[in-house]
Amino acid sequence: MTDGMINRDDLDAANTALNAFTELDPDATSGEGPLADLTIGVKANIAVRGMKWTAGIEGFADRTAEQDAPAVAALREAGAAIIGTLNMEEAALGAKTDNPFFGATQNPHRIGYTPGGSSGGSGAAVAAGLCDAALGTDTMGSVRIPAAYCGIYGLKPTRGSVSQEGLEIVDPSLDSIGPLAQSLDVLDACSQVLVDGYDDSQVIDNIVLLDGLGGVECEPAVREGYEAATTACGADATLSLPHDLSRIRFAGFIMSSLGLSRELADMLATNPDGLSEQLRHLLTYGPKRGAGDLAEDRRILTEVSDALHSAIAPGTALLMPTAPQAAFPHADRAPANQADFTCLANIAGLPSVTIPSGMTADGLPVAVQLVGAAGNDAGVLARARELDAALAAFRRPELFVET
Repeated sequence: MTDGMINRDDLDAANTALNAFTELDPDATSGEGPLADLTIGVKANIAVRGMKWTAGIEGFADRTAEQDAPAVAALREAGAAIIGTLNMEEAALGAKTDNPFFGATQNPHRIGYTPGGSSGGSGAAVAAGLCDAALGTDTMGSVRIPAAYCGIYGLKPTRGSVSQEGLEIVDPSLDSIGPLAQSLDVLDACSQVLVDGYDDSQVIDNIVLLDGLGGVECEPAVREGYEAATTACGADATLSLPHDLSRIRFAGFIMSSLGLSRELADMLATNPDGLSEQLRHLLTYGPKRGAGDLAEDRRILTEVSDALHSAIAPGTALLMPTAPQAAFPHADRAPANQADFTCLANIAGLPSVTIPSGMTADGLPVAVQLVGAAGNDAGVLARARELDAALAAFRRPELFVET
């Protein structure tokens, strides 16, 4: 869907198979500017004027955004056509984008498989070519995991560099609005519009590796893609974290549960049926946590953040797999370790970009990510270009290859 032309019939047909868009704007048009002729979809927890602002929550099904979120307004002002809102995990707390109210989104590489969460609609729509780019949100990996599972590119920006106004928050200290795209050129163009202080003169010369991958078990294709990336990048140092990745990720989940329970307190009190039983259960983890355990969770997150900031100086990036696995069937339970690697950038507020690193034996994408110093968004994207050229791993889904 490029060059300003939006074929409504093709878009509707593809979306019927994927359930990526929840609402389409029949009057969307491109303007003038650096993003002219790009079509962009927006995750449903980000306000788009005149469209439903549901955040994947049935209790918000009738809520309409009165104005664009600043991130959306910036893209529109740069000439992009904002063509609709995208399906997501309910309230952005989840791993598969199997929404109990708005349905499951399918992975364009294999129908019946998850596109990842919580920005699954964003990943699926971009991978299938329903739009040139999309906005997602990333609390513990929710831009980068869908990008990885769908075989595309995604950026989680530096904390605070993209306005959170007009975003249905999970936890303000962890959340970032970020773009997904089928190419680094488009990802870079969108990032220049979205990210405050974007400086394309930045370079990254040093690569740090996570010692022993933090003990996380990775599928063979993930390990092979990561090894190919380390061969291409080299390594200047290794980083040992002060806590196990599973414990770090759990502490981040507790903060997410606690933050979201506060954001949805009114609905929990007045319209609990507007939330699924599963989400209501997830929202109990944070509030029921004892004061001592919460203090320990916060201590762990602070120590990990400090360790990452110390190891990732300006001009340095941490190279890791994006997720330990490829996409899995919707019928399967989400792996507990799905966000073990991605959570680190959110905890430390650092920018991270994910790029395809290979395919499994049966044709599903895997990915690696680079995490840079705060404010080094342009630098990680520039180094990602070099790595992407070496890996040459991007593949369009066969079902959606243009002929």
